[in-house]
Parts: sequence; C-alpha cells; structure tokens
Amino acid sequence: MVGRFLNYLLVPLFTYYFAPEEYGVIAELYAYMGFLTVTLMLGLETGYFRFSSDNKWDTKIVYSTTLRTIIGINSLFLFLVFIFLTPLATNLRYQQHPQFLAWTAVILAADSVGAIAFARLRAEHQAMRFAGIKLLEIAVNIGFNLFFIGYCKAKYTADPTSWAGSLWYPEVGVGYVLIANLIASIAKLVLLSTELKGITNGFNISLLNRILRYSLPMVIIGFAGIINEMLDRVVLKYLLPYDSTQNMAQLGIYSACYKLSILMSLFIQAFRYAGEPFFFAYAQQANAKQIYAAVLRYFVIACVFIFLVVSLYIDIFKYFVGAPYRVGIQVTPILLFANLFLGIYVNLSIWYKLSDHTLIGAAVSILGAVITLVLLLWWVPIFGYIGAAWATLVCYATMAVISYILGNYYYPVPYDIKRIITYLILGISIYCIHIIVINHTDISSILVATIEIVAFLSIALWLDGRKLKIA
Repeated sequence: MVGRFLNYLLVPLFTYYFAPEEYGVIAELYAYMGFLTVTLMLGLETGYFRFSSDNKWDTKIVYSTTLRTIIGINSLFLFLVFIFLTPLATNLRYQQHPQFLAWTAVILAADSVGAIAFARLRAEHQAMRFAGIKLLEIAVNIGFNLFFIGYCKAKYTADPTSWAGSLWYPEVGVGYVLIANLIASIAKLVLLSTELKGITNGFNISLLNRILRYSLPMVIIGFAGIINEMLDRVVLKYLLPYDSTQNMAQLGIYSACYKLSILMSLFIQAFRYAGEPFFFAYAQQANAKQIYAAVLRYFVIACVFIFLVVSLYIDIFKYFVGAPYRVGIQVTPILLFANLFLGIYVNLSIWYKLSDHTLIGAAVSILGAVITLVLLLWWVPIFGYIGAAWATLVCYATMAVISYILGNYYYPVPYDIKRIITYLILGISIYCIHIIVINHTDISSILVATIEIVAFLSIALWLDGRKLKIA
C-alpha cells in the first residue's frame, strides 16, 4: 500500500505540469495497458497459485511451465506490435507519436513476465523481498519522472543548451511518463533475476493444458473486469460530443478525479495481493467459512471509513490534482462507492475460485461488462463523464449482488448481510447529512467531517469492536 501510494503521488506532478488534454493521453494508454495485461497473462498467475498449492505437482515445474508460457506469449506480442506499429498508431490516433505505443508494449511485456515472478514470491510468503522489489521499482519510476518532468523540463525552459535541458524534448512531452515507467520495469526484471532463473526447471505440456483449462476462464473474468474498471477511459474520447482536444481534456479531468479514490484503490489492491493466497491456503481449515465471513464484515467497515474520509474531506483532497482538473470533483464520491462494491465483489468471488466454477464466475464478469458497455453508450453522450462514474457504480453493485446469490448456492459462507447493509446505509446517510449541513450552515466542513468520522467509528466500535477483539 505504501509503495502504490508513493506511485500515486505522481498524479499531482502530472496534473500540475500537464494540461488535461495531455494527461488524457496517459490515462488512455494506461487503460489500454489494463486490457492487454489480462490478455497477455492468460490468467496464469491465478493458475500458478492453484496448482502450486496442489501436492500432486512439483511447484518448480508449475512455476517454470507458467513462466516459459508467459515469455513466449509476450515475445510474440512484441513482434506483432513492432511489425504493425504504423497502422496501429493510425487507427488509435497516435500517428504523431507511434513510439508511445512501442514503449507501452515493452512495458507490458516486462510487467507480464515480472508478474509471474512476483506470484512465486507471494506463494512462498517472501513478503520482504516482494515488497522490497516493488518499492525499488516504484522508487525508480518516481525518480525518473521527477528527473525528466520536474528537473529537465525546468532546465530546458531556463537554458535549452544545458545538459539537463538537452534531455528534454517538448515534442515527447507526456511520453516521458512512459520512458520513466519503461526504465523502472526493466530494472524490476533485473532485480527479479533470481526468480527468473527458475525457467530452467523444465516444462510439462500436460500440466500446462490443465492450468490453461483452469486459467482461461480467468482471462474472460479479468477482461470483463478491466472493461468494468477501465473501458470508460478508453471510450470517453469517442463518445463525448466535443472536438478531439476537448474530449481528451474531459478524459484527463475524469481520470485525475478518479485518482482521488486512491485510498480505496490502494486498500482493495493490497487486499487482492494478500487475499487470494490466503483464501486458497485457508480453504482446508475447519472454520474457513467463518473466517471468510469475518473478513468481509471488517473489510466493509474499513471501506466505508475510507469512503467517508475522502468524501467528507474532499476540500482537502482536491488539492491532490491541479486546478484545471477540479471541475470534475463531483465524480469522486460516486467512484469511491463504486470501488467499495468492487472490493465486496473481490471478497465474494472466492466461491468460484475455491469450488472451481470459474466459468460461472466468468459469466458474472461478462454480465458486468455488458452493463458497463450499455450504460456508457447510453449515459456518456448525455451526462458526460458523470455518466461514466454512475455506470461504474451500477456495474459493481450488480456484480456483488449476483456473486453473493451464486456463492450462496455453490459455496455458502455465513456472511452477516444485515450488518454489511447497515454499514453501507450508514456511510451513505452520513455523507448525505454532511452535504446538507455544509450547504445550509456556516459551520466549517472540516469540523463537521471530523464529528461525523468520530460518530461512524464509535458506532462501528459499538457494533463490532468486541467481536474483533475476540477474533
């Protein structure tokens, strides 16, 4: 969480140094990365967890087989991108900067290979090495962003002939974000060289077939998930009813305000990293389902708390982005609550992973993707990026509800649904009260927010504090 938080601190750098239409380029390219990452991973990360925990298979063979497969897929991907770079850049409207797409492709390949190496560290509980390499990668990325954008750009403005100024090319602009990321991704692979040597442990085609049968539905699930998470940033420039420059500016504003949900995103991402290995490892325990139920209850408490902190103190958090981006601040509470439901869905999705009903899990994700696509096509032309935010919320809420219903049938867990709904309603009620109070009184919004946060924590402590102590 600390590492990703440090990475998010680049958002102020980008939004204070680049205009919204420039930042929109980065938002779009990273959205494409999200889609391609799922495709290039083939769900093998989850497949590795599943089969490395199965005593029938040698974990070294499982790892080597998945790693070789990932390297082969990504090598083919890079070959195709560089062969068809010109028509690809034309179709995506990047004919002025085809190198952006080339750099993006190399980042994707490096990160895909690194993901399997990181999965091995997670499966082997090497938390310190995992966190250390992640933090070093992020430090390199941040360092080069600060160097290129913060230092070289300033030196270029003062003296283009200086050594630092000569490294800044105005025509590259936001492309330096990709260059910094590329350097960091390559550095990560160097740091993971010990894990990558595991490729020499052999290859089992029969094992690969079994892994793929388990993992390929995960591609559908992951791809549908990325549609739910990132399709809005891909299609906004095509659906908004303005000229191309204004559409990219709107995309930049929406993406920057999306980043204000940083705390929720960080918490859910950290939970995903730790949760998947935990759920698989704990599945054979007698009290596993009771533990899963407790995890979701306290997860929801934490997420509602994060929602309230960011939403109620939005007058402080808005300075996280540059002034031109703050016109879109109203989407942040919507996206925070949408991500809260995403986190609930992540918890509930253990039913299809532990019961091997990944195809049914894929169907839930596909339904979410269809909802997202339909609502984006319907609402964005009418309501702009606010419509995109509401589409995200409706999608994740629907997926969470359906996943709970299916999980009750295939892998019933005694979730305390009444208590969970109580916390969700409590969070929304406190937020609505906050809006009413600050709009109709002269009381400081920060004072009101603080009182409301204390009230929520007091209620949560009264309802569930004793149970947590016992747990």
